[in-house]
Amino acid sequence: MPPVRQPDLPDPEKLDAVYRFATGWAQRMEKSRVMEYTELLYSPWRLIWLNLLSGVARGVGIAIGFTFFAATIIYVLQVLGALNLPIIGDYIADIVRIVQHQLQLNTY
Repeated sequence: MPPVRQPDLPDPEKLDAVYRFATGWAQRMEKSRVMEYTELLYSPWRLIWLNLLSGVARGVGIAIGFTFFAATIIYVLQVLGALNLPIIGDYIADIVRIVQHQLQLNTY
């Protein structure tokens, strides 16, 4: 009768490496919040509500940002128009007059 062969025991270093690899993946999955995302996909009304709120917030942010940007540009154009630069000054003055005229119009 041939001798019974003992199964090879896994190398402890390889087991440790596999454990560290699996633990790292588990931590990355928890950080990415995959579970929360999948729960969100199963509640469509909550998903719609969150998308609506984020869209409104983006819209308000864009409106406020554009307002500050446009006000800054108009202010710079007024300052440049006051310098009486030969060619550019007339062009800037026309733009400032048009913008001020549009702001004074009653749109209602």
